[in-house]
Amino acid sequence: MNPRSAGLTGVVRSAAQALGAAGVDSAHVEAQLICAHVLGIDRTRLMLADDLDAAAVSEVERIVAARARDRTPLQYLLGRAVSGRLELAVGPGVFIPRPETELLVESTLAALPAPGPGPGPVVVDLCAGSGTLALEIAHARPDARVHAVELYEAALEWLRRNAAERAAAGDTPIEVHHADATDADVLSHLRGSAAAVVSNPPYIPVTDDLPADVLAHEPATALFGGRDGLVVVTPLVGVAAALLVPGGHLAVEHDDTTGAAVAAVVAAQGGFGTVEQHTDLAGRPRFVTATRLDAGHDDTHDHDDDDDNDDDKVDTTVRKGTTR
Repeated sequence: MNPRSAGLTGVVRSAAQALGAAGVDSAHVEAQLICAHVLGIDRTRLMLADDLDAAAVSEVERIVAARARDRTPLQYLLGRAVSGRLELAVGPGVFIPRPETELLVESTLAALPAPGPGPGPVVVDLCAGSGTLALEIAHARPDARVHAVELYEAALEWLRRNAAERAAAGDTPIEVHHADATDADVLSHLRGSAAAVVSNPPYIPVTDDLPADVLAHEPATALFGGRDGLVVVTPLVGVAAALLVPGGHLAVEHDDTTGAAVAAVVAAQGGFGTVEQHTDLAGRPRFVTATRLDAGHDDTHDHDDDDDNDDDKVDTTVRKGTTR
């Protein structure tokens, strides 16, 4: 074995052992990620990397010790998190992007009108957090006019930082709004103009058990949606209905125990049709989509007139698996 790479292999092995002893899942992968971060390279290039010098080894040991000590999320310690096609800045006070949220991006991009000679589509991200949804959509659709709404100051700092970073990297700048996504008057100047509204709101029922490292470090304001997980979702759906154009697309992420309840909230709002439940790649209920009906059309009227179909009155949704 090349002696220069043997040193790196040993550092990775030692880091993985320390993390594993602390009960960290995927300890070897995390050890590789830490070493790659310190070296400033992608994890896939570790096999080609030189040995770590003393300063680099000390930095690896510092990060490993912090991760093992109180299970601070690795993304916080590294200051970065992968978000679909992007890498975003994250830290205390902001929700860490999860892979499942990428499905909302794909759903929204597929629903947007094709680029044309006129102004691009308006897209609104409610409860934007670090900007995962807004920035991925802006990256994929440079013509889109993307607005991101976030209430909490700590998360807002990360959102603004990421928006600035992506703009500096050449993406179309997004517009950041410090506002309450559940306020009926939020973005009132955009009413009836959005081609899509997307949201990964606080949705976990407060009765759910979460890993200790999540509870201890990620902000509760980004996690919990009341006892039923719908405290934020319910008013947010009304806001989305006001913002969307007829035919506009709604996509809302939810807890894997509340898919039917969220779909029922969307259907009961009355302004949406084609309410569909979707699963994530693990087959768990993960998000709901719907299409904005024409103004003045209340979807509940259709079911009131259909006395012969009691099933429609109870459940107007369709469950779909999501693949990519």
